[in-house]
Amino acid sequence: MSELDYGVMYNWDGAPFGYSPYPQSLEQFVDKVYAPLENTQVGALCWCMGTHEATWPSAVVEMVGDTVDRKYKSVREMTHVENIRAMFERGDDPHAAMVQRGHELGMAVYTSIRMNDNHFRDLVPEDLATAVRSNLTRLRKEHPEWVLGTEQAPRWASTSWNMAIPEVRQHMLALVTEACRLADWDGVELDWQRHAFHLPADDAYRLRYAVTDLQRAIRKMADEIGRQRGRPLRVAVRVATTLESCRRIGYDIETWAQEGLCDIVICGGNSGTDPGAEVEDFSALLKERGIKFYGGFDSDGRQQAKRLLTYGKWREAWFSAAAYEYYQRGADGIYVFNWHGNAATHRSLLSTMGAVDTLEGKDKIYASLHRFIGPNNMGRAGADRDDRIYGETPVTLYPTLTGEGPIFHLPLYDAASAQAVELHLEMAHWAPDDEVAVKLDGALLGAATVRNATAENTGDPSEVDENSWLVWDLTALQLGRGVHTVQIGLVRRDARINPALVVQHVEIHVNFSS
Repeated sequence: MSELDYGVMYNWDGAPFGYSPYPQSLEQFVDKVYAPLENTQVGALCWCMGTHEATWPSAVVEMVGDTVDRKYKSVREMTHVENIRAMFERGDDPHAAMVQRGHELGMAVYTSIRMNDNHFRDLVPEDLATAVRSNLTRLRKEHPEWVLGTEQAPRWASTSWNMAIPEVRQHMLALVTEACRLADWDGVELDWQRHAFHLPADDAYRLRYAVTDLQRAIRKMADEIGRQRGRPLRVAVRVATTLESCRRIGYDIETWAQEGLCDIVICGGNSGTDPGAEVEDFSALLKERGIKFYGGFDSDGRQQAKRLLTYGKWREAWFSAAAYEYYQRGADGIYVFNWHGNAATHRSLLSTMGAVDTLEGKDKIYASLHRFIGPNNMGRAGADRDDRIYGETPVTLYPTLTGEGPIFHLPLYDAASAQAVELHLEMAHWAPDDEVAVKLDGALLGAATVRNATAENTGDPSEVDENSWLVWDLTALQLGRGVHTVQIGLVRRDARINPALVVQHVEIHVNFSS
């Protein structure tokens, strides 16, 4: 086993600084950081060092609180920022203490830098010079020409740094270098995916050399720190889940692998969990060069539906299946982002997702790739531009000349000893006279049981819902391991309903406990 086989890598965004009333003690802080991680399969912590301001006294950029003269918009913001400042004012070193505790627990600890992050979403470049906002640093206010602008990025991300600008790369190198020298970190994570707008959209592929330039410079710096201290400072990168999306954004993964510019590649969505990782393609690039590959999970809001089981059970089974699938396809581990929690919040998943054997026998839900595209008027319109690009649902069912409809792909890797296996299809606007023909691996299934969540909710007086689930019991089929196909053809549409029939979700539920 390699020293980089961490099981689960866990990214904290820095929130624990705000989890205790002001003034937070060093011990309180460290306890909050490790509460969700201790005695789990988490082998590495990636600690976000802030977004734009520094969470330490910095010679490169303002410290948190400086951009608003320590006058805050909320008690929550004040608590978070003033807890940080109070520690340094007392002479405490939270980053060194965090690394020390992690090592005592047997975990690696990485400093994590968000290469672009935009949390002042209502601003455009023309606003920067006069705006007063947390994280809006002097450098960005003085140089609006160094950001992407509204023609080359979604409006909410228009003030993101343009990595084609040499001065921007120099600034980011200085910031990352300073962060890497703050403590005895085991590595540095370059979080390119929060948020993934780094180059002018029209030219991102052609300008990818600029992002690679910064990647090379940081690798060189990390290697120098490693030589000075006598042990490596590892470099992890978080990028998109498909090579096509990486190219569109400006990540030249092929060159990064060839030149050894990173030790770990983590894939993840720019907006929520993207379970569509091209594991085999990444592995082909990385494995022979000794680079580890981690499948990344974020929030699950893009998968929401009114299902027939509770949200908690669905979430656990869905993430368990996705993790198990990643391992079966060649991933080295699992990475989680934005999983804020305490000692109990995510313990079941964090205690099982780090290895294949602890995932075996857990209930699982394997699903076709669902693509959510937010409306253009939402706060972060375009955030999911490069996520889940091969999504198969949702899809409208139209009549076809041949009767053949869309095909959905469902991985299935752990069903041999299951007590029950079911196919679940969520159909939007399902009406009594609707009829579909459903084939599993080319074989026509019989009639489905039609169920809806409202009718099965004892607290809801109605038995009618807009969406229904078509359910088949597949237990007796003893489905084999691998990718199965489900094809849905429209036979008849209820003439009384104007909206089209839409396939929202396609899932195989594998239950070992029922």
